[in-house]
Amino acid sequence: MDKTKQKVQKFREREQNILDAALKLLIERGEEKVTVEQIADYVDIGKGTIYKHFTSKVEIYLRLLFDYERSIAERLKEGVKAAEEGDPAAPARAYFECRISNPEKDRLFQRLEEKIIALNQAPEKMEELHQLRNSIEDGLKNFISRRIAEGRLQDVPPYFYYAAYWALTQGAVELYHSKSFSPLVEDMKGLMDFIKDIGVHMGNQEDRS
Repeated sequence: MDKTKQKVQKFREREQNILDAALKLLIERGEEKVTVEQIADYVDIGKGTIYKHFTSKVEIYLRLLFDYERSIAERLKEGVKAAEEGDPAAPARAYFECRISNPEKDRLFQRLEEKIIALNQAPEKMEELHQLRNSIEDGLKNFISRRIAEGRLQDVPPYFYYAAYWALTQGAVELYHSKSFSPLVEDMKGLMDFIKDIGVHMGNQEDRS
């Protein structure tokens, strides 16, 4: 590998280390308490080096948000492919696994998005993020429409399913973080898996037969 490629690879690896550190610290401490200096210290680099990759903490937030949404899009794409190969529940399973498997991360990204929108920071980027999310929604709706046409899902407007998926995952994430409810749950992972299973089988006509 020549020196230029090595330099590019090192730059990308350091950037990913910064993102990984930021995500870990944000989940552990909350976005109000995490500084660029703390992220730099965690990665063992200078604060100035952070700014070679990101112009601000908001830009780090945006990169984390985009990476998260793209990971969901990729998982759903794989789920649709698996469904076409004989696993019809794969897309819904992929969605719920992405959202519920790590409630702390999902809740963090909700807060970051709300914060950026409230402060009107990077509106163009937020529009791009929403377009990405809409493409995920459209892909899932198209698959659901085909399943309804095949008689495999209850015949309701396809957006009912996506809205119900969203509502179920939002409720699960809120429940996970509820200070009044979560202490009563002895097996939180089991409960999350149970909620996910409900979502995966939502509207399934084959389950009704």
